[in-house]
Parts: sequence; C-alpha cells; structure tokens
Amino acid sequence: MPIDKRVNSAAEALNGVSDGATVLISGFGGAGFPNALIRALRERGPKDLTLVVNSATHRYSLTHELLEAGLVRKVICSAARGHQKEPTAFEKLWMAGKIELTCLPQGTMTECIRAGGAGIAAFYTPVGFGTELTKGKEVRRFGERDYVLEQAITGDLALVRADTADRYGNLTFRYAQANFGPVMATAARVTVVQVAEVVPIGTLDPEAVVTPSIFVDRIVKVEVPSYTEQGAR
Repeated sequence: MPIDKRVNSAAEALNGVSDGATVLISGFGGAGFPNALIRALRERGPKDLTLVVNSATHRYSLTHELLEAGLVRKVICSAARGHQKEPTAFEKLWMAGKIELTCLPQGTMTECIRAGGAGIAAFYTPVGFGTELTKGKEVRRFGERDYVLEQAITGDLALVRADTADRYGNLTFRYAQANFGPVMATAARVTVVQVAEVVPIGTLDPEAVVTPSIFVDRIVKVEVPSYTEQGAR
C-alpha cells in the first residue's frame, strides 16, 4: 500500500494525545508557529502538558490559549517574558505558582532537543556556567574551562509548521520557518506537521528537503493562515 501521511483535519491529526504529554512546538520570531494544530490541541483538551517552546509569550503564537485553558503544567523555553506592558497569561500563572518553568539558553535548548533526537542522553556545554540558569547542575572542568551538564529533551508529540510536503512526509520550509521544527521532528514519538501545500510525489527537489519523511507521522494542509500567522508562512 502506498504511504500517505495526510489527514483530513487538525483534530484528526491529534488523535491519541493524552494527559501528561510533553509537546514540542516550533516557532521563532513570528515564523513557523503551527497555530492550527495548537488550537486543535486546546480544543482536544489534554491536561498537565509540558510545553517545549522557544517563547512562552510570543504574540503571534497561540500557545497562550493552552495556558489560559489551564492545560499546561510546565514550560521549557528560552524566553519567558513578553514585550507587552501587562503580564502575559504565562507570567500570571508563574507568579501565582501555578506553573513550572525551566528556562534554557536558546542554543542550549536547541542542542538538548537535537541530542534527544540523536539518542544522546546528555552533554556538557560552557553556556550559562555560573549563572542562575544552571544553578544546581553538574559541572565538570575540561582543560581550562568549566562546563555544565545538560540533559536531552524528547517529547511525546511535536507540532511543526512547514511550507510544503509530499504525501510521504518529506518537508520543505520557507526561510526562517525552519527554526526549531527540523530538530523537534527528530525528538518526538509522534510528529504532526501543518503545511500550506501538499505536492505530488517526485516534484520536491531532494536538495530542498530539510526534514525527510522518516521523522514525520502526520500531515495536515491548512488552506488559509489565521491573522496571527501574518508573514509566518
């Protein structure tokens, strides 16, 4: 039987998501937010989620809907503060002691996810040594420098925004859209991808494929981006 990873809707794409899941969500600087999938996750309503996202507060991302709905127990991110004058939904929950936070340097977070996808349990990095971000973590000296031990990150589910896919699940990304999505796709048990277009087999230039089909489980085509996704295709 030919491989076909397309599903009919974002809701169908999230079948099997359960309470307590760790969810990796792509997006950075206004690009690559899988907002149709995030909204479908909110409507599905699994509780006690751990979100792995670059920013817990970005105004173009609908992750705030998951937070406002009370579905999130913990956030792992590299940016926990918003640019808004008023506290965001995440900040209010954190200040009230209702949500856990692990904040990692951005490059460290990416490497934690990459390591998880590669089957590497942990690694040493000099980034963050001596700061509050690495307080309590194991430190080892190599040569003339101190390094912090960081553990790999894996997830039950990755929600990724790409530009184009074929039905096998090979993906291309549009410019900065290829931020955290490619590494997150490798580190999750199930990877679901929101795309603008599904093209016939054989029409994608192999050199343009960023994420091969082996890392993708489900694809959903989203016809019209929402207003929060302007410029983020």
